[in-house]
Amino acid sequence: MGIYLLSLFGTASIGVYTIANEKFVMVPKPAPETKAKKLEKWLKVPLIRTNVGNSVLLGALVCANSYGMLLPHFILDEEIKEIKAVAKDLNIQVMETKRTAYGNMVLANDKGAIVDPRLKPQEVKIISDVLDVEAVQGEIAGLPYVGSLAIATNKGVLAHPLIREEERKLIEEVLKVPVDVGTVNCGIPYIATGLIGNSRNVVAGSLTTGPEMFIIGNILNVVEENE
Repeated sequence: MGIYLLSLFGTASIGVYTIANEKFVMVPKPAPETKAKKLEKWLKVPLIRTNVGNSVLLGALVCANSYGMLLPHFILDEEIKEIKAVAKDLNIQVMETKRTAYGNMVLANDKGAIVDPRLKPQEVKIISDVLDVEAVQGEIAGLPYVGSLAIATNKGVLAHPLIREEERKLIEEVLKVPVDVGTVNCGIPYIATGLIGNSRNVVAGSLTTGPEMFIIGNILNVVEENE
């Protein structure tokens, strides 16, 4: 198990462009093949190469766990085919709403999901059904875009440093893992912009410091590796 560092498209904000979980890592087509293969090797899951509506912002637009995936309405048919070619058993849902940034609006692992409180009850029900977990509305640090403020694996949640105690308790109750706070990329509190991973390994943005990696390793229960 380990923590690896990477940059993509000349930036350390790798979580804006990629997503990962226990079943796959998803990387946009314009990303260099060598870096996509590194992510596949480090995270020990199959690689999906696709865009979403021709956008490379997969981390912001897509939410997924081992059971399902939420996609914005503008995804193309051929892009869905590319996802299904690898994640054959995944429950895929195209959300027919004006909102599109489901990666920013949902924080999920394989045990539960915290969703943006601005979403409608029927949307929360769909998210729960697609991801096959309990979905509960909540905030982090008083902010609604919970998916960008934290990262969740099946071992832990690393969240924005200003998370409130009641928010922490709700996340621990719903996602059924411990929650702690930290930053990425030398002080950035929007954790998901610079960190992806699963229960095996995680990959952080290339500007992430040693002390930040130490905290990441502790809460997500992975150990630091040099590569």
